[in-house]
Amino acid sequence: MRIQDLRPADGARKAKKRVGQGIGSGLGKTSGKGTKGQKSRAGGGVRPGFEGGQMPLYRRTPKRGFSNFRFAKNYQIVNVESLEARFEAGMEITVNELYRSGLVKKLTDPVKVLGEGEITKNLDVKVDAFSKQAIEKIKAAGGKAEVI
Repeated sequence: MRIQDLRPADGARKAKKRVGQGIGSGLGKTSGKGTKGQKSRAGGGVRPGFEGGQMPLYRRTPKRGFSNFRFAKNYQIVNVESLEARFEAGMEITVNELYRSGLVKKLTDPVKVLGEGEITKNLDVKVDAFSKQAIEKIKAAGGKAEVI
């Protein structure tokens, strides 16, 4: 068996639909679009959400209030117990270090350290935000918590 002899399994490749190729094809003349009307024309059809002139749903529904979604900061979360497990005592921990160790997935999103778990190593942590509990635990262990 040579590489040029390889073929897809029978029935794995379906033939392209060839419309408008005569009455015997089953898709001749009107090409499966029926007769006349907006949807049968080239480029025909209506935009998404169009309801035939009736006031569309997206315009009928009330729109009130304010959403903070666009402006919300989405922090990547790291707990102090993860810092304890991954880093040696006396290390300076930055976002780049957290990324290299696999604790954060993106360098672009801000990082927040939370106080879940215990920490005994003195670490110098420099990230975007801390919880009060995390600051207390890092300082109690002899480390520093610095907001960048």
